Amino acid sequence: MPQTWLVVGLGNPGPQYELTRHNMGQLVVDELAERRAERFKTHKAGARVVETWLRPGGDKLVLAKLNSYMNVSGGPVANLARFYGVEPAHVVVIHDELDIPFDALRLKVGGGHGGHNGVRDIAKALGTADFPRVRVGIGRPPGRQDAADWVLTPFGAADRKLLPAVLSDAADAVEQLIGEGLLAAQQTHHAPRP
Repeated sequence: MPQTWLVVGLGNPGPQYELTRHNMGQLVVDELAERRAERFKTHKAGARVVETWLRPGGDKLVLAKLNSYMNVSGGPVANLARFYGVEPAHVVVIHDELDIPFDALRLKVGGGHGGHNGVRDIAKALGTADFPRVRVGIGRPPGRQDAADWVLTPFGAADRKLLPAVLSDAADAVEQLIGEGLLAAQQTHHAPRP
């Protein structure tokens, strides 16, 4: 029987943040919506959503981009989960990850937040850390640049060239996670690029 999945792309609202590393999650959700030729609509839970399907006749997907800042993502995510009747095990959170190199992905369920305030706030609001995560690598800042500044800077020219492939891979990972399960998605997307 088809189920409903809430797929949340973390980021910050506003055009000044659109193409920054911290908005990687929202960029992946944009890719998922574009694949389905869908447009985001305002939702009363403080988000923009697309209601669509993994594939025709398959699981329902609610793609969401929050209107709140990253550090207070929990409330809107919990409200959306309640509204759509989605358990935490079916809330997929896509976010940037400093400890993973740019152009790499890691998927997991549960565990710590690794210092990511958005993930921390969602775990607190859902009352559990046991939700699937697609962690999109942005790498550590060069030299002595502060990590907080690094995540809010736009992608450099070299990274911008790779960005479409990274977003496509991350969207593939989300679809495989939902369609085939965590282990299959990990086996595909944790392998080094050819």
